[in-house]
Amino acid sequence: MKLATAPARPLIAIGTGLTAVVTAALLGLPSPVQAPETRLTAAASAPPEGTYWHTRVLSQRTNPRQFGSGANRYWVVEQDLAEQWTMPDGSSWFGVRGLGAYPKSAADRKAWRRDGSPAKWTRTADGQYVKLSTEPDKGHVSPVRGRNTFFLAGQKLRYDEVQRLPADPNGLKSWLTEAARVSRVKENGVDRYVTGALSGLFHQLPAPKEVRTAAYQALLTMPGVRAQGRTKDNAGRTGAALSVDYPETVQSGDTIKTKTDLIIDTDTMLLLSRTWTTRLNGKLFINKISTETVLQAGWTNAEPAVPALP
Repeated sequence: MKLATAPARPLIAIGTGLTAVVTAALLGLPSPVQAPETRLTAAASAPPEGTYWHTRVLSQRTNPRQFGSGANRYWVVEQDLAEQWTMPDGSSWFGVRGLGAYPKSAADRKAWRRDGSPAKWTRTADGQYVKLSTEPDKGHVSPVRGRNTFFLAGQKLRYDEVQRLPADPNGLKSWLTEAARVSRVKENGVDRYVTGALSGLFHQLPAPKEVRTAAYQALLTMPGVRAQGRTKDNAGRTGAALSVDYPETVQSGDTIKTKTDLIIDTDTMLLLSRTWTTRLNGKLFINKISTETVLQAGWTNAEPAVPALP
């Protein structure tokens, strides 16, 4: 997650006189007005429900290069499990474990078999050095050094400040918009920055459910975001599907279009999965597809440990 670009304390109150209060608080200046906070009182006083805010995320991404040779070239998908445990004081531990690579599609599996069904790869089809295996690795877990805060939209937040985030969509959007500007995001990139920050609120921070609900409502109003009805994620769980289309860019005469698809459990307001795709001149970029499936997100008393195999 992007670290704070402003060396100041973050916003802790929003309301009447919004811009002045936000700018003063984010820049560490005395507030020119005393404004009521736009949040739910219950959310502000919500205590932690466990020792750690814990997430367990399965990541799957297509390797950008093919493997094999001649007519037996194929794509492989790399996958790993990442877990994070964060205490209310901001202390954090991170664990990761590679789960092994596998051929992407049925056609890729056939080409892989014709290639001798290798269990390990040291070279791609074009000769690039890699170190991949079909077998899981041992994984590791370690503390995140020097961390004692939460991060949102480039701002450092204490646990109590996360609890006091605006619990209404307009207030939350305003907070994030001002945070983007304090972080010196270019004006034409503010909407994309805010959209990304809203998406992160669904699992990365121990924000109250009321705040996550506000994030969902705010996300539906952002440019390029469309509701796509109900669908299932890779784990078979049903949630609300949202697509986020980003503006096209042109590079060397090619038109590049990127999109993020989210699936959100609207009962808990937690993220189930998100998938990134890229199209080049309208054609799907096979080697530019990645998915994160959030297997767990919530409070736990279980101690940090090497991620267990699924």
